[in-house]
Amino acid sequence: MSTGMTDTDHRLIADIGGTHARFGLSTSVTDISNTTVLACADFPTLEAAVRHYLNHHGNPPVKHAVFGMANPVLGDQIEMTNYAWSFSIERTRKNLGLASLRVINDFTALALAVPHLKSDELNKVGGGQPIKGTPLGLLGPGTGLGVSALIPNPAGGWTPLAAEGGHVSFAPRNDDEQVLWRAATKAYGHVSVERLVSGSGLAFIYRSLCLDRNIRPDDHAPADISRLGIAGHDAMCLAALEIFCLILGTAASDLAVTLGARGGIYIGGGIIPKLGNYFFRSPFRQRFDDKGRFSEYLSAIPVFVINSANPALLGAAAYMDHQHYE
Repeated sequence: MSTGMTDTDHRLIADIGGTHARFGLSTSVTDISNTTVLACADFPTLEAAVRHYLNHHGNPPVKHAVFGMANPVLGDQIEMTNYAWSFSIERTRKNLGLASLRVINDFTALALAVPHLKSDELNKVGGGQPIKGTPLGLLGPGTGLGVSALIPNPAGGWTPLAAEGGHVSFAPRNDDEQVLWRAATKAYGHVSVERLVSGSGLAFIYRSLCLDRNIRPDDHAPADISRLGIAGHDAMCLAALEIFCLILGTAASDLAVTLGARGGIYIGGGIIPKLGNYFFRSPFRQRFDDKGRFSEYLSAIPVFVINSANPALLGAAAYMDHQHYE
């Protein structure tokens, strides 16, 4: 049921990750303004971060909001997987004076952004051309490993999937990956792909490889591992980064064959876009195509790195454009 919201009404949109919270105001998917990135650690609660953002921008009169979150959304109570925030959607809506507050998975929001991305916001990593009318797959490592998809619907639009594919079980493909599997099994019990293909996962790969080779690991942050490896200043950092890309290649190809994603695989998140040209020469695509009897099938599927500043905000705005508010 519509409440008569006009095209000039500002809606609050947000992309809430385990490290950063991004906010913006939107009247439509083509009109997003006042984007701001806040550190989650600077605020005790999500509500406090929202109030700070709104205060900073003069407390605009917003009545509707959509938040994309790096978390499964299974009911009113949200317990963030990769950060300490927890909240009730309904209580937060009331406290902020909103008529509606929708919370969706952050990679559902990212998926909804894909049809609205411009060609210069997508960097291709091999494969052929996307096949129209076929599913699209989304994944991307950051604080965790987000996964989603768009499925074409009979109306000519897209149906997004709210998925938690980062938590599928990791299956090693070579000796180094066996080393990682054993170390991660000892550390975590169940070894999901996210345990390795994420920021903390890259650091875990680096430490585990060093220890396996009787090398004392340095206390590198994930960004330092990427930087030192790409620059050629640390062989173990480079080895860790290459294995990280290999495992991501397996995860991406698994997603592609599961979905029949001949419309392409799209990679977002906070890590891969920052690797720059290295990712395009990394072993990612070789591993993506290496699927035995399905190698030819996969070699035709294009992979794109999303190179857009705030794509999940775009997706949240797209979600709002297709909703009615009660």
